[in-house]
Amino acid sequence: MRNDLHHQDPIVITGIGLVTSVGDNRETAWRSLCDGQSGVRKLQEIYGLPKEFQIGATTEMELFAPGAVKIIRMCERAAAEAWEDAKLEEGQFDPRRFGCAISSHMGDPTFMRERFGVKSQSKEPMPPWWHQWLPNSACSFIANQHGLLGPRLCHSTACASSMMDILAAVRGIQDGQCDIALAGGGEAIDPLMAAGFHRMRVLAAHEDPVQACRPFDRDRNGFVMGEGASMMIFERLSHARSRGANIYAEFLGGTMHAEAHHVTGLGESGETLAHAIQETLRKSGITARDIGYINAHGTGTQQNDIVESKAIHQALGKSAMDTCVSSTKSMLGHLVNAAGGVETAVTALALRDGHLPPTLNLVSPDPACDLDCVPLVARKRNVEFALKLSVAFGGHLVAIALRRWPREQNGVKTGGELRVA
Repeated sequence: MRNDLHHQDPIVITGIGLVTSVGDNRETAWRSLCDGQSGVRKLQEIYGLPKEFQIGATTEMELFAPGAVKIIRMCERAAAEAWEDAKLEEGQFDPRRFGCAISSHMGDPTFMRERFGVKSQSKEPMPPWWHQWLPNSACSFIANQHGLLGPRLCHSTACASSMMDILAAVRGIQDGQCDIALAGGGEAIDPLMAAGFHRMRVLAAHEDPVQACRPFDRDRNGFVMGEGASMMIFERLSHARSRGANIYAEFLGGTMHAEAHHVTGLGESGETLAHAIQETLRKSGITARDIGYINAHGTGTQQNDIVESKAIHQALGKSAMDTCVSSTKSMLGHLVNAAGGVETAVTALALRDGHLPPTLNLVSPDPACDLDCVPLVARKRNVEFALKLSVAFGGHLVAIALRRWPREQNGVKTGGELRVA
């Protein structure tokens, strides 16, 4: 069951900001996902990557200065939207009790290139090498911009990073270190990471970029790199109500576990991920029958999709066949450090509107992934409880449970009419 502090004063989501390849703001991105629009496209030359793998779900982002790191700019944009969405005003919060948890990222590599004799092509003055080098730069910049004096947290746990930061932000609130926190992360396609993924043989290829990533499909062959950022405002319910905030969803519980198996591989049984799901249900005070939707990690690799499907079956038992599961990586690509945060935001929006985003390109379902994976077209279904799962290199496993906030207790507006099956 939930701990006493959480039961007495739940933690809720009061603001969401999104920057993705299918929309540079929350509602545009959400509507595009429900319409089954893909942000995957052909890319320009990425050094070290063969032509057939030159695809990705990129964002269009105007940088504020020459040499600025794109990830930081996307995080700033998402944070500003979340801040405005939460209607935060001076005097409504104590900045000493406002936390900031933003996942780590690739820093500015300019000075490294210069050490190897590769000079910058920009004629404009460039930031000093130390200005954007640290992997916690986004966390530091954004907290400084908003004058946040509470705990600052920054995790580097591969694909689970931004979900780890969400859990850290929530724990900071539960532990009494803060009353409210900003949490999320960002990701941009980096040539070094792209070359590494290619060498690992986990990148998808297809003559039509939109069809490349096909989670849970029999013909899947890997993931597509993506770009984007998400930020969410988490706060105590009493704090949210004291300032008249609108609420998207309640954070029920979350669990971090580890696979002691392999740096990039998963144990074939799925037992550890299943345990993480069951522990999340236990902490959240809900049962397998309560879960109506799971936003899966769903990379589109052969191993991940099978193991994840097994884990869901083990954790939910017979209820697994009544639960809708989908992977928005089929449209957004794999945002690595930002993946879990973006997909948690999407899950909260799905609860808000009663619309479940589809798994694009799921034409021939793999019999080994025998779940209701919402193929091709979004589905209208009012769901009260949902899970978000992350499975990361290094053995990091995370599961989070959310509950839809009753509309009659809130003034949050939906995203409008969406086309669904």
